[in-house]
Amino acid sequence: MRLVSLLAAASLGLAACASSSFTTEVRGESTVPAGPPGVETPLNGFPAISSFAGMDFDKNQDFKNQGIRKSEVTSVKVESLTLKVLSPNDQDLTFLDGVEFYARAGDREARIASRQNIADVELRLPNPVLSLQVENVELQPFVAAPTMSIIVRGRGRMPEREVRLQAVVKLQVESGLL
Repeated sequence: MRLVSLLAAASLGLAACASSSFTTEVRGESTVPAGPPGVETPLNGFPAISSFAGMDFDKNQDFKNQGIRKSEVTSVKVESLTLKVLSPNDQDLTFLDGVEFYARAGDREARIASRQNIADVELRLPNPVLSLQVENVELQPFVAAPTMSIIVRGRGRMPEREVRLQAVVKLQVESGLL
């Protein structure tokens, strides 16, 4: 019996030290203004996504649900990043040539996802969704920082109508002793 108790205690101890992983999602919206009617106007900058600025992952609901603090995170990677047209629902994304998303914390910055030649991608209406190509970059130092931001850089032409977009970033988070 003693050996069984010892093995059970050892198993519980190993389970307590094991790593755990979960997915969290951050969402944000941005509005690309319309260009002047009848004039093709370059889109030299992408409007900021306010909810992606100054994120503190200790306030993230998924972190709270897991009982995890950002200081306990051992790895964070982007699982997916999508850009969806919210309105007008019949608008496509052909006004964009390329778009890039970056993680920023302090003076550190790393590209996390991008997509080029967007006009060549066949997206379905209504409310098309563009999947970006994610980078295999470790975001743990960004998530553990006091705050992290996700910034967007895009090129193209201003659309004929104002376009409201939603960005969804899914992150795979690992924590615990490895």
